[in-house]
Amino acid sequence: MDLNKSIRLAVDSGKVVLGLDKAKKIALNGDAKLIIYSKNCPGAQDLKHYCDLSGVSLLEFQGTSVELGAVCGKPFSVSVLCVQEAGDSDVLSVVKG
Repeated sequence: MDLNKSIRLAVDSGKVVLGLDKAKKIALNGDAKLIIYSKNCPGAQDLKHYCDLSGVSLLEFQGTSVELGAVCGKPFSVSVLCVQEAGDSDVLSVVKG
């Protein structure tokens, strides 16, 4: 499985939310199936804590927020991506595997 292609397909065909502040709220509510954050995400510790509390799966993207933004097809940096519905993507298989 190519993680970059899976992320892009989830952005294009599923329901995703971008941004750290929104991700923290979603993580506390447990509304996401998977949260992906870049390795230079400024609030990663808080996000990890919130995901532990709510049981949401968390994955560190092995690139910067600029690279994650490019993978998502956005012209800006993306530090956090919340996958609420994967759509046609197999990105949630990372959680199971």
